[in-house]
Amino acid sequence: MRALLQRTTGATVTVAGDVVATIDGGLVVLLGVGPADDEATARALARRLVELRIFRDAEGRTNSSLMDVGGAVLLVSQFTLFADTRRGRRPGFTGAAPPEQAERLYETVGAALQGLGVEVAMGRFGAEMAVQLTNDGPFTIWLDTDDR
Repeated sequence: MRALLQRTTGATVTVAGDVVATIDGGLVVLLGVGPADDEATARALARRLVELRIFRDAEGRTNSSLMDVGGAVLLVSQFTLFADTRRGRRPGFTGAAPPEQAERLYETVGAALQGLGVEVAMGRFGAEMAVQLTNDGPFTIWLDTDDR
């Protein structure tokens, strides 16, 4: 799995003009699923997202986790994180998981986050979405479960 995390003070997902998800402070997580990913990988990534110390503590240092600050997650599926741009000018996406697998594991990450006590809002899988956020910091991190 690949996840692009952006610390945010607020974010919204809109589909066809309708707001489908919104959070106040926390993380926007753009999530891509690869063909070798499974439920164990999804649950491990959820735990990592919750425990990663990337929020300011009382001294202003990045020592606090999502759980410590009571933040929420806006989870958005994004197969384009598996884009292959090595040839030509048109990216290839054959490195992404098939839609059925990707949707199942996207839902697994969302459920695992909720199971860990995090408020979760989710985009609409497979839809054209407009994601609007205020990047706090800016603070953006790339996670790839193959890099463990």
